[in-house]
Amino acid sequence: MTESSARANAPAKSSSRATRYTGVAMAAHWVLALGLIAALGLGWYMTGLPFSPSRLKLYNWHKWLGVTLLSLSLLRLLWRVTHRPPELPPAVARAMPQWQHWTHNGTHHAMYLLFFAVPLLGWAYSSAAGFPIVFLGILPLPDFVSASPELAQTLKPLHGWAAWALVVLIAMHVGAALKHQFIDRDGLISRMLPGRA
Repeated sequence: MTESSARANAPAKSSSRATRYTGVAMAAHWVLALGLIAALGLGWYMTGLPFSPSRLKLYNWHKWLGVTLLSLSLLRLLWRVTHRPPELPPAVARAMPQWQHWTHNGTHHAMYLLFFAVPLLGWAYSSAAGFPIVFLGILPLPDFVSASPELAQTLKPLHGWAAWALVVLIAMHVGAALKHQFIDRDGLISRMLPGRA
């Protein structure tokens, strides 16, 4: 290959890399997605159980998952701040009406907000209810707020509403991804899949 042909090929390779998320971003996305499904599903299931040792065990697992997801969300946010995500491909961006751009950006920002709000509200509720979190049954975590039955009654529904709001946003996110994949057929989802060009 001549030097001139190498220079001609360089921009295309650089542009290709710029349209995909990094391996770290992909891993963080899918690990967080699986963790969220587990935490939300567990939260929905355990609230319908009668009081029992099994329910208490599931509550502890739910809390541990929440703390883990909170930590992962922080790491993911730090990575995103220090590693700019790829822009939408020009053809996809042009094909999207303005309201879809607003929805795309708004949904992502709202999900990031709830990645933190949901576990923090849960942590605050647990503290206010007088149930400290002992991560994995080993590491006691500090109370997020002081014990207060009145505050606990306020925080409990807020945690639930925030979790349901996150469920709605996740459903919108998945629905948009499926639309791009099977209706628009623009390959947008491949930016977050490993091993795809």
